[in-house]
Amino acid sequence: MPPPTIRVRSIGGDCILAVGHENVAPESLPRQRAWAPTREDDLARHAAASAAVRRRLSPRADVAYGSTAEETLDIFPAATSGAPVMVFVHGGAWRRRMKEEIHFLATPFVEAGAMFVAVGFAVIPTVRLPGMVEQVGRAVAWVARHAANFGGDPDRIHLAGHSSGAHLTAVLLTEDWSRRFDVPNDVIKSGLCASGMYDLGPVLLSARSSYVMLSAEEIEALSPERHVERVRCPVVVAYGEGESPEFQRQARDFAAALKAAGRPVELLRADGVNHFEMLDLLGTNDGVLARAAIDQMGLA
Repeated sequence: MPPPTIRVRSIGGDCILAVGHENVAPESLPRQRAWAPTREDDLARHAAASAAVRRRLSPRADVAYGSTAEETLDIFPAATSGAPVMVFVHGGAWRRRMKEEIHFLATPFVEAGAMFVAVGFAVIPTVRLPGMVEQVGRAVAWVARHAANFGGDPDRIHLAGHSSGAHLTAVLLTEDWSRRFDVPNDVIKSGLCASGMYDLGPVLLSARSSYVMLSAEEIEALSPERHVERVRCPVVVAYGEGESPEFQRQARDFAAALKAAGRPVELLRADGVNHFEMLDLLGTNDGVLARAAIDQMGLA
């Protein structure tokens, strides 16, 4: 087996991998509205595209994986049995958005021959951040046990997320699955983390500290950059050149930490793309993030 490597690609220009922490000023911390003037248009476009995909692909909606109203999955079954499974975790700063808003991401995966699952979960203030990790983890475990009923292969599950969903994804890549969720520790075969936050220390110096309430122990436990030695699968880490400097730094540092721990990782920078436009690179057949994920799934 070749040694783990980090591959750095830039979409549209040169890319330099920066290693190490910077002195972080509070004003530079994640606040995407100032860096994404097209935010409302982007979200409206995604909602319209998701509605169109629902009409065309007719997912199994609101399949329960838990006992609460939020603990449901929208499943886009595979056309044939034994297909790899993409489980996607939506963003929303841990306190907004819904799984229905990212249905448009199903298109490239279903058309490539995969099963696609959009995860629903409770957000702040209904639950705290540790509760979100628990819910999404239980959703993945449910998929592992029931994927075959929808054409999926339980031994080919892949996990991806955007923004705060990328954070939840990264946390779960460090999880002890057999102990906590009673599924194999290698249940996740690859991870894709787009535009996420991987060290909560700086994040909680930002405006998010007004609603993300965590103890020092929880910050440590829920900062996946500090636990990369637990990651068991290849990871793609992606960010947009149009995102805030702190989002960009978090992606670079997470990728560097994975590399230092000997984990296979690819760092992608999308030039000229803001936080919300990153989803467009996942939701189209020619999108670079969709292609990267589909390649990880063995469908390229």
